[in-house]
Amino acid sequence: MNPQTDKLIRRTTMVGTVVAAYLLLTADYGPQPNVLNPIRNAILSGQRSVKEFILGTKKRQKDSDTTKVDPNGEKRTP
Repeated sequence: MNPQTDKLIRRTTMVGTVVAAYLLLTADYGPQPNVLNPIRNAILSGQRSVKEFILGTKKRQKDSDTTKVDPNGEKRTP
C-alpha cells in the first residue's frame, strides 16, 4: 500500500477510535459537567479553528464590511 495512504488510514482509525471512546464514555453522563469536559472543549476548539481557517474569521469579515471606498477610489472607515 502507498505509504501516504497507509498513514492517512492509521490517523483516521486513531481519530475514529478516540471519538467512539468519547461517545461511549459520555453516553451515561448526559449534559452535566464531568471529567471529560476538557476533551469536549478541545474538540469544539478544533472545530472552531477549522471553521475559521476555511471560512475566515468573523472579525476579518466584519473589518472588510466596514471599510468603504470613496468615489475618488480612496478607502475610508465610517
